[in-house]
Amino acid sequence: MKGISTSLSGSENNLVSLTKSPAFVKIIGFSFLCLSLFIILRSFSSDITTVSNPTTPSPEFPMSFTSTPTAGDNPSPPPSAAAAVPKLRQPGMERTGIVDENGAMTNEFVVGDFDEEVIDSVVDEKNGSDENGGGVLRGKIGKFKVCDESMRDYIPCLDNMEGILERHCPPKGKGLDCLVPWPKGYKLRITWPKSRDEIWLSNVARTPFAKGKAGNKWVVRKGDKYIFPGDMTQFSQGVNQYLDQISKMVPEIAFGQRTRVVMDISCGIASFGAYLMDRNVSTLSIATKDVHNNQIQFALERGVPAMFAAFTTHRLLYPSQAFDMIHCSRCSINWTRDDGILLLEANRMLRAGGYFIWAAEPVHKHEENLFAPLKEMEDLTRRLCWELLKKEGEIYIWRKPLNNSCYLSRAPAVQPSLCSAGDDPDNVWNVNLTKCITQLPENGYGANVTAWPARLHSPPDRLFSIKMDAELSRREIYKAESNFWYAVIKGYIGAFRWEKLNLRNVLDMRAVYGGFAAALHDFNFDCWVMNVVPISGPNTLPVLYDRGFIGVTHDWCEPFDTYPRTYDLVHAAALFSVEKNRCNVTTIMLEIDRILRPGGRVYIRDTTPVIEELIEIVQALGWVSFKYDSSEGPHSNWKLLIGEKRL
Repeated sequence: MKGISTSLSGSENNLVSLTKSPAFVKIIGFSFLCLSLFIILRSFSSDITTVSNPTTPSPEFPMSFTSTPTAGDNPSPPPSAAAAVPKLRQPGMERTGIVDENGAMTNEFVVGDFDEEVIDSVVDEKNGSDENGGGVLRGKIGKFKVCDESMRDYIPCLDNMEGILERHCPPKGKGLDCLVPWPKGYKLRITWPKSRDEIWLSNVARTPFAKGKAGNKWVVRKGDKYIFPGDMTQFSQGVNQYLDQISKMVPEIAFGQRTRVVMDISCGIASFGAYLMDRNVSTLSIATKDVHNNQIQFALERGVPAMFAAFTTHRLLYPSQAFDMIHCSRCSINWTRDDGILLLEANRMLRAGGYFIWAAEPVHKHEENLFAPLKEMEDLTRRLCWELLKKEGEIYIWRKPLNNSCYLSRAPAVQPSLCSAGDDPDNVWNVNLTKCITQLPENGYGANVTAWPARLHSPPDRLFSIKMDAELSRREIYKAESNFWYAVIKGYIGAFRWEKLNLRNVLDMRAVYGGFAAALHDFNFDCWVMNVVPISGPNTLPVLYDRGFIGVTHDWCEPFDTYPRTYDLVHAAALFSVEKNRCNVTTIMLEIDRILRPGGRVYIRDTTPVIEELIEIVQALGWVSFKYDSSEGPHSNWKLLIGEKRL
């Protein structure tokens, strides 16, 4: 026993000596370091997200941008191409930790008590809906069924059977509940600019319109395509010759410089707007849904900005002083009827100093009875203080005054009278037409926009006419939004290869100041954007037009007045987190599916709870979807959802 005790004592002494040796200490320290590095690398190796510059504003709520106002701002140039590219995470990868005030990840934090009331409120918001039908779905939903084949060209807010011009959207609870089918044989669209001259026969409705226009050689059927000869339109010498004639009549029009945004009324197949694009002019072609009810569909399939609109009893959904020029060629509108109420609406939308071009029906000597409407038109325009600049053949070109001085100098009995000072000319949603002349702002707002392309990045004066909380920092907000979207689009180009998408028809469902559209222009995307300003937020639409874009006011709780399969890309930033409190977002998603072309994509940026619930709806729509962190990082409450509607 003594021998054994002595042996054990020697082993203990050896072990103690070993643990106290420098080599042992180094081994233990190295092992601990390796284990620590392994744990850290395992936690972070899967994450490819980088945290964006802390000063970069968030686009989701641009009204919350904070900045210090400065005096005498100069127009800002396009954002620097050196802006940081936001990297996006692969779906399904997570990271845990806390981001400190410098944007770095740390695990040094203390977990405090949780507030049960806050948790309950989040659960209630996620699962419930308000008394107005807002919120999203509870529980799982299956696949949406496909609508009947007869609904392939379905436009919910228009009467397809009788072509009635008044809006009569489906009542609550009876909206679209199925997927609008596309025509048999539908093909991916022909890309621009080739689509200006030809489209697939199978992609548009075959109606009397096509037959009638084919007789006039405006549209020619050739094999499996419709062909649009540029020299075979309602303009006898061709579109380009017609545009050259206008430029010679009034050189001050200066297409692409002074004249940037144009409205073409009763546009036919929109060749006027299609050819103006070569002159850096953005033209919104509008028409009614009448017996020739697919003229808008032809325009959209060609890749030309167009939508339904009717001069009837309500204001059109565009702001005052929106268009640098309004064009009406043989548009069959009686401008002088009902005390000129329709021309007064055109006057409201026409920019101060803007041009109204009217190509009247030709009148021959033996048709003396047709001279009366021309004389009535000339008399009405004089009372509106429009100046007749030039008359050549059937083409009349008037110019709207720059201020109210002419109106105020008229005799008191002259009609139409000026609208009251309380009239808001930018209030257009469900507002009746009035028989009065819209007064121009005394401060000159709207008349003093810069020439294109400088106006693209110059904060316009009408920023200060918007009814919103911020007062002194509006120019900074405007610039911050542009800078943000420039960085985001640069990231999309790098991460999602947008340059290969061949974008043409784009819809921005919540445009704010148009920073998204401006970024697409800065990166030379050959596309046009329909900028929508929802009625649920501030009316920034006048700023968009001053910037040189087209857009419309809309309530996303109702369908959009366009054909199915209109847009290649639909973009929505912070839209659903607002609209879910007003209406069922499933209805909005079904509407997006209706107006999205097969092969098109949807980019939705919103809060994490909203995105999670939209994913379920996207799956029910049959889209292929991906979820990413936003450029603010994985621990931001904002995510990016991409949906692809495959053919």
